[in-house]
Amino acid sequence: MTAPRAVLAGVFTAVLATVFTAVPAAVGAAPAHAAGYRYWSFWERDGDRWTYATQGPGTLRPEDGDVLGFRFAVSEDSAEADKPRGTGDFEEICGGAEAGEGGKRIALSVDFGTRADAPGGEEPPRGRTECARVPGDGTAADALAAVLKPLRYNSDSLLCAIAGYPRTGCGEQVSDPAAKTADASGGSAAPEDTAASEDGGPSAGLVGGGAVVAVLAAAAVWQARRRRS
Repeated sequence: MTAPRAVLAGVFTAVLATVFTAVPAAVGAAPAHAAGYRYWSFWERDGDRWTYATQGPGTLRPEDGDVLGFRFAVSEDSAEADKPRGTGDFEEICGGAEAGEGGKRIALSVDFGTRADAPGGEEPPRGRTECARVPGDGTAADALAAVLKPLRYNSDSLLCAIAGYPRTGCGEQVSDPAAKTADASGGSAAPEDTAASEDGGPSAGLVGGGAVVAVLAAAAVWQARRRRS
């Protein structure tokens, strides 16, 4: 039975090779789209540039004369996030406003984004700049609440809407942030169903599953013949 065993061993090895060659190829054939999120990013003005805030608006306590920015957009992460448009100049925004006793002035630059970033059926408002006057221990969230209500937060304290925009949604996932193409309603493309390949063929999971079944069948035959011998 040496020869039949050798033949079956060769078949078993060949099927295994097919599995580990075909499955990665099938996975690679599927469209690769990085996931992004539609949300309000939070920025601080550092000299003449925007830097991504390392704290949330609810915990950051800016100082008198600081400039903060907010931008609504679809992005993958903080490294790829769209910055607020505009110069963010404190004197232009707050002018001759007085802080008041025990208070401070915070310049806010709010960019509602583009139509491509907007949820379906919504139109982004024009960008706004506001000078918020808050108590000395006030947070960035306090500054927003002073001049840009209504605000909306979710149960995890994520900022969902500024000045009522957007009306719905909060940090929802978008399948391909690089393809932010607005439709006629001003919304972005719908998330893509990744369960099937681009040409409508079977998913990589189905391809891999069929190959694994073949491996198991070959193994079963081999073991049965070994027992009979």
